Formats: sequence, C-alpha cells, structure tokens
Amino acid sequence: MPNMELKRNPMPVQDPKIRSKNFFEVALGYDELTAINEAERCLNCKNMPCVAGCPVNIHIPAFIQKVKEGDFEAAYQIITKTSSLPAVCGRVCPQETQCEARCVRGIKGESVGIGRLERFVADWHNEHSDLNVTAAQPNSKRVAVVGSGPSGLTCAGDLAKKGYKVTVFEALHKAGGVLVYGIPEFRLPKVIVQKEIDTLKALGVEINTNTVIGKTLTVDELFDMGYDAVFIGSGAGLPRFMNIPGENLKGVYSANEYLTRVNLMKAYKDNSNTPVKKGGRVAVVGGGNVAMDAARTALRLGADKVYIVYRRSLDELPARREEVEHAMEEGIEFHLLNNPVEILGFNNPDDPRDVRNGTVTGMKVIKMQLGEPDERGRRRPVEIPDSEFTLSVDTVIMAIGTSPNPLIKNTTSGLEINQKGGIIVSEETGATTKEGVYAGGDAVTGAATVISAMGAGKTAAKAIDEYLTK
Repeated sequence: MPNMELKRNPMPVQDPKIRSKNFFEVALGYDELTAINEAERCLNCKNMPCVAGCPVNIHIPAFIQKVKEGDFEAAYQIITKTSSLPAVCGRVCPQETQCEARCVRGIKGESVGIGRLERFVADWHNEHSDLNVTAAQPNSKRVAVVGSGPSGLTCAGDLAKKGYKVTVFEALHKAGGVLVYGIPEFRLPKVIVQKEIDTLKALGVEINTNTVIGKTLTVDELFDMGYDAVFIGSGAGLPRFMNIPGENLKGVYSANEYLTRVNLMKAYKDNSNTPVKKGGRVAVVGGGNVAMDAARTALRLGADKVYIVYRRSLDELPARREEVEHAMEEGIEFHLLNNPVEILGFNNPDDPRDVRNGTVTGMKVIKMQLGEPDERGRRRPVEIPDSEFTLSVDTVIMAIGTSPNPLIKNTTSGLEINQKGGIIVSEETGATTKEGVYAGGDAVTGAATVISAMGAGKTAAKAIDEYLTK
C-alpha cells in the first residue's frame, strides 16, 4: 500500500546558527527508515513522467522500487546505468524544476523527494560497498576529454564503459571542475566528488591535471598524438562584470575567483598562499546559485553582514528555492529590486602611500521596478528615478554569470563559435563543425546546471561511439 501522505519527509539539516559558522554539509540526509517511507510515496506510474524530466534519463520508478524493498545496492546499480555522478546529482541537481516537477504526487501535495532518495542511495553505496568496478574489455580507440567537470566526467565514464581508452585533460591541479572549485563544501563535500572520480579511474579513465588545452596542448595536437576523437567540456570560466565605475577597486571579486580561492585553494586557512578578505560587510550581486554560494561562504568566513543585491523580485530569483531558504535562515539580507550603479572606494589625495587608497568603502545602488516582459518572458527591471542610496560594504562579489573561455577556439582550426562565445554544436549529437570534435556543457551553453552538462556529456559519448564504430 503506497504512502499517501501529502508532504514529503523533511530533510534533516544543521541548525542555522551553528552551520553559518562552519563548512560542514548543511543537509544531513535520510536514514534507512525515512528513505523507505519516502519511497513508498511513489505510485510507480506506468508512463513515468519523472523520467522524461531527467536530463540523463534515470529509471526513477525502478530505483525507488528497490528502495521500498530495502535493496539499496540494487537501487544504486539502476541509477548508475545512466548516471556517472549520483551522489553529486542527489545534492546539487535542481530536481524541483525537472524530475520532481513531473511527479503526479505534486498535483495534490508535494512531489516524491526523488533527489533526496538518489542522494541516500549513493551515500549508502559509498558507505557500505568497496570500490569494486570491472573495467570494460578495451578496444583500440582513444578519446581525449577536455575538462573534468560534470560534462567531461560523464562523457569519459560512458566511453570507458564501452572499452575506449579515455584521457581527461584538466587545467587546474585537481580534477572535478566546477564541482571542486565552484560549489562550496557545505553543499557538496569534496570527498563525495573524489569518490566519483576514483570510480571513473577504476574504469580505466586517465586524468592529466595542470594541462591547459589551448596553451599546453591544442586540440589539433591531440589528434597528432593519436586520439581518434575529442570532447570539449571546458566549462564557462570567464567571469562577467557590470562595467560600472569602481569594479577595479581592491575588495571586488568575481564569484568565480572568490569561490575558487576558498573551495579549491583553501583560502580560509591562515597559511593559504591565496588569501581572501574576511569579515566586514559583503555585498553579493546576483540571484543565482553561485550568488547564494558566495554569500553563504562569506558568512562562514566571518562576515559581519552579507547582502544579496538582485535587480528583480523574489519570484524571479533563479537560485534553487532550498538554497534561498537556507541563506535567509542563516541571516543573509536580501536587497531585491535593487541594482548597483557604482562601487565606491577610499581615496586620500594628500597621501598616495595610504594603504587604504583604492579599497572598497560602499556601493551606490538604485531601486528598480518590474516593467514589460523581455524576450525570455521575464519582466524587465526598470530604474526608479532619484531612488539611489549607498550600501556600506567592504567587499563586493560579482555573481552575474560566466562565459566560455576563448582559449580553445582561438587555438583550434575549424571550430565555429556563437555570439556569446559558446561552441556551436548539433543538439542531437554534440558534434562541432570540426571533424571528430564534440562539445557539451557550459562550453556550449554558457553557465547552466550540473545535470544539463551531464546530459550533454552523455549525448556526446553516444555520438562519439557511433562515429568511431561506423
């Protein structure tokens, strides 16, 4: 008999007053009994609308059925037939707008907690199972994967399972891409990411770090080295700024730089070689998940006050609801319908040696109102005349998006790029305009979700297999 409770089982979390001062994971996960109880809310629909909402097509009713039966390892095996990163997706995938948005239980109540169950299953497997992966029988083909983020790791894993010799080239000193440098520890513990990477290595995937494709090697040189195909999953690491006065002041960061320093380079440690400003008053400009991550990180680094400054209203805020709620619980203050027009800094013309010269002292902000819808259907924010005010801050973090780095396209012949810097590909296959080269994830779309990047890596892996076996 299914569990017909209208509400899903709540996720246990750290107390906001405690978690805002540490980097431990906020959500604590289901236990076995709670997971089974939540799984029993699933109606096992024959037409499986939830699967249609999953970019990597996990057979959701099948894995949930195994959770109902208490066979958690079997549930894990079902998930990993189509997903290479279940412990990651269970934590950061926006299920509320994808699989859970299609769940029929959501019509008259709350949808089944699919993401929470995926996380539980992956964590249970990691806790109870040894790394016992059987590599596929190798074939004679070699594939180079550029970037070790979610699209690259997914593509590499799918091809390795088919026997391809896969080498992943990562620019930074640690594999994982945005999963390592972009998402904070309190949302995605790095031991989880490393476990997923270790699984891929056990499948035979080789990972070369400190290798910048476009600088250390070019895509053309990869073919000269004997690779039969190349997948580009280099992400979107080029930060965007607003081009307003004061963005070059000391104390202004891109969110990309700020989070990379903290997450990957451990800037929160006293002996770090790449420090960040700590304490004071921090303004984060933007409303996406990256903005929430930066704001909550600043709080954990000892900020006295943290503001989110976003030019639209709460209804238009693009970040996951859960992340917004967590930020609010932790005391982060939201300045909605506000937009920066200038960053202010200290200047002592009488003493140019004054170390305070050129440092942030505040941010001039103008109030906004929502006007007519733009080309994407969102109401366009419009400035309210004579509504400017000054926000007293010491640090400003710009979290308004990123673009693909132009390095690869500038050093590779035959790749066509769109106006936003993304690599042009076939939507069906991920094939670029250069023979044997495929691409996916943020390098194509600009900054997007982890799961959409994984879906692109999966699509490309299938197409590469067909290309090399035809």
